Amino acid sequence: MVPPLLTTHNDNQKGKNVTKVKKIMKILLAVAIITFILLLAIYINHKIHLNKEQKLLVPISTMVEIDGHNMSVYIEGSGEKTLVFMSGGGTCSPILDFKSLYSLLSNKYRIVVVEKFGYGFSDVVDKKRGIESILADTRAALKAAGIEAPYVLCPHSMSGIEALYWAQQYPEEVLAIIGLDMVVPKSYQDYNINMPMLKLSQFASAVGITRLLPGVSDSDAITNGTLSNKEKEIYKAVFYNRTATITMLNEVKSIKENARKVESDHIPQVPMLLFVSNGEGTGWDKETWRSYQREYIANIANSKMIELDCPHYIHDFEYQVISEKIVEFLSYNTRL
Repeated sequence: MVPPLLTTHNDNQKGKNVTKVKKIMKILLAVAIITFILLLAIYINHKIHLNKEQKLLVPISTMVEIDGHNMSVYIEGSGEKTLVFMSGGGTCSPILDFKSLYSLLSNKYRIVVVEKFGYGFSDVVDKKRGIESILADTRAALKAAGIEAPYVLCPHSMSGIEALYWAQQYPEEVLAIIGLDMVVPKSYQDYNINMPMLKLSQFASAVGITRLLPGVSDSDAITNGTLSNKEKEIYKAVFYNRTATITMLNEVKSIKENARKVESDHIPQVPMLLFVSNGEGTGWDKETWRSYQREYIANIANSKMIELDCPHYIHDFEYQVISEKIVEFLSYNTRL
């Protein structure tokens, strides 16, 4: 038989535990409700702004149809050589991102900026982003826009993999590669891709949380480039529509495998001019970052590397110097 006092003590303790659990549940429920209301308010605010920004999202490029979806191709200037600018991963507005640089070149060359699916004014498409598919889309977009090969490829960052693959598979289409702090296959050997963080960025963008972060839409093109006030407005509108899209995330998921495919093939023997940053914004320290490009072009006869003391988006910082060196390279290279 259990002593009466002990029974009473146990019952009181159980009652306190139940009360404590109920209080915790009420607190958690209150937090959940407040969080939901807050996110709903943020999302409504986001949708209101998106609706207002629609007038800024009228394409400033030619739209072509690829596999039933629209791709954006920007064309400016004229000349015997065609420079195709290829954006880095996650660059929401390639056309405006490169503008400070190509505006200094369009009086001598035909400038083309292909905005891949998920970028700029192109459609967001949930499709696999193997290197074969990415390049097929780019080549099809150029053909649909009436831009014929050969091309001088100007890739920034992650697009370096696509440019090298292009030169491997279709060397007759590539006159030269001008790397704007572009990656080479070895860059991704030990690269750690934080997909959970990218997924979180995608959620924050979709809900509109990014609008609450001061200066988050002020890209290097906006703060350091030569964009007009109107172009800055357009860039920001594109940013809130094309940040961490599903297409971009699919690209990131495939990049290491894409890099392995390029590395397993031959090093393309096309003239290369590589502009390389100080590593800031790449995830690598300066010497490691520069060593990747230096080692790669050591096996290319007609190549040159120019080191710049600026962050990763070099074309938004040193556009004057880069434009002059490009003209010099294309003017005096005998193959071109």
